[in-house]
Amino acid sequence: MTIRIGDTLPQATLHKVTPDGPEPVDTATFFGGRRVALFSVPGAFTPTCSARHLPGFVDQAAALHAKGIDEIAATAVNDAFVMAAWARDGGADGITMLADGNAEFVSALGLTMDSSGYGMGTRGQRFSMVVDDGVVTHLNVEAPGDYSVSSAEHLLSTL
Repeated sequence: MTIRIGDTLPQATLHKVTPDGPEPVDTATFFGGRRVALFSVPGAFTPTCSARHLPGFVDQAAALHAKGIDEIAATAVNDAFVMAAWARDGGADGITMLADGNAEFVSALGLTMDSSGYGMGTRGQRFSMVVDDGVVTHLNVEAPGDYSVSSAEHLLSTL
C-alpha cells in the first residue's frame, strides 16, 4: 500500500550522513516531535536530481524554515558515502542526507520504481513530503520522468 496524507510513517532504518560517518536512525526517532520536509530522488548524482532537485531545496531552505519546517532531509537508494559526496558536491550543508541503500524505506512507503532498464535496479520514486511528528501532512509524488510537484518551490507553495 502506498503512503497517504494522514498516515504515520512506517518503521524503517535509514543511515544519516554525519561527519563521523553513517549513523543508523529509525524513522520514529528521526521524524518524531518536529516538522520535516523530506524529498526523495531516484539517485544521487543523476542529472535532474543534481541539476534541479537538490539545488532547489538548498536555495529554498531559509523560506522552508520560515514556514515552520524544522529540518530538510533528502533520501535516495544510495549508500551514505555516496550521499555524503553528493551533499558536498551540491553545497547542501543544511540538508540532512538519509541513505536508503537497501530501499527499505521507500519499499515500506510503497514508492519504489524499477530502474533496471537503466542499470539502477530498485529505486525510490521522486517525491516530496512534509512529516509532522511522524505523520504525513503533505505528499507530492511525481509521474515517471517528471519533475514539478516534488520541487522545493512547489512544496513551499503548499505550506
